[in-house]
Order: sequence, then structure tokens, then C-alpha cells
Amino acid sequence: MQADLALLGPVAPANLIETLGVLGVLLILFAETGLLVGFFLPGDSLLFVAGYATVAHNSLGLHLSLGWLLLAAAVGAIAGAQTGYVIGLRGGPTLFRKPDARLFRQEYVERTDKAFLRFGPGRAVVVARFVPIVRTFMNPLAGAVRMPARSFTMWNVIGGLLWTVSLIMLGHWIGNVALVRKHIELLVLLVVVVSVLPLTAHVVRETRSSRSGRAAS
Repeated sequence: MQADLALLGPVAPANLIETLGVLGVLLILFAETGLLVGFFLPGDSLLFVAGYATVAHNSLGLHLSLGWLLLAAAVGAIAGAQTGYVIGLRGGPTLFRKPDARLFRQEYVERTDKAFLRFGPGRAVVVARFVPIVRTFMNPLAGAVRMPARSFTMWNVIGGLLWTVSLIMLGHWIGNVALVRKHIELLVLLVVVVSVLPLTAHVVRETRSSRSGRAAS
């Protein structure tokens, strides 16, 4: 599970925003969606908390411009994914044959590959935006399997805008509710839990299927 489950610490969304501001949102989203080592970064909760930070008199003690935030987040998410695609295009299938390491697991690749096959290239690029870990590995995988660049770019832009705008605006709108401002930590945790539900459901299904197969044999 992502490191942003910890609401305190150096990679907590509020700390990242306070330290790096709008530019930090751009850089973090770029790293999470464009670099294979960025899968642990707090994309969903970062966008939500950043959206909340655009609300006047919020409880974070800082304020971001909604317009600049929307622009920075979209640029970071789209440019990062495009970079990941190029990495996969140049690295090819061998990029995903690396042995397990401290930060790299073959199971991450397998989950991404299954999503790619299940939804088809275009939908997979969009759906992956909302699934932690998968959104990191989907873009280089699309490049590695030679998904047409024009098609990838189109779906990348659509998915990047849907992901960033929806979560930022959710944080902005909900942040205007006084009760929410008093319990923002719980809302961040809820966003994280909801974001990992698709991945959790997939793991549960795969585990049950594997157990059923062993029992039948």
C-alpha cells in the first residue's frame, strides 16, 4: 500500500505541498507517472489535499491558486506518462524482465499487463490513472508493446485531465464544508482507501482463483 497512508512524515501530502508548493505537485506527479521508481508517491491523496489547499481559511495553514494547481497537475501527469511511454518504447520488453529488487516487483508488471489486456490499450491508459502502482507501470508498458504514439497521447491527455481535475475539484468543493475542514485527515485516508479498492479487489479475486485451481488439482 502507498506511503501516503501515513498522514504524517516527509511524504505526507500536506508536508509535500507545504514544502514544495504547486511546482512540487507537478514534479511528484511527473515522477509517479513517468519513472518506474515513483510508484510509492502519494498521487491520489496529494491531488485531493492540494485541492483542499485552494480553499480559503483551510486548516493546513497554506493556500494554493486553483488555476495554477490545475495547470501544474495536468502538465505533470501528462508529461510524466508521456515520458514513461518513451522509456518503454526505447527499453522494450526487456525493461519488464528485471528480477525482483527492493523497489521493483514482477507482480507490479503482471497486474499492469492484466489491466492492459482486460480493458484494451486506450481504456487501460485511462483506468490506470485511478489505480496506484498500475498507473506507474502502464505507460512504459504501452511503449514496450508499441502502442501507437498518437493513440497513447490522446488517451494519456484524457486520462491525465480526468484524474487530476476530478480529485483536485473534489478536494476544493468538499473543503468548503466546515465539518470537513475539521476532519481533513479522515477524508485523506478515505481517498486513499477508495483509490486502492480496485487493486485490492483484483488481488482478492486472483487469490481465490489460485486457491480454487490448487484445490481442483
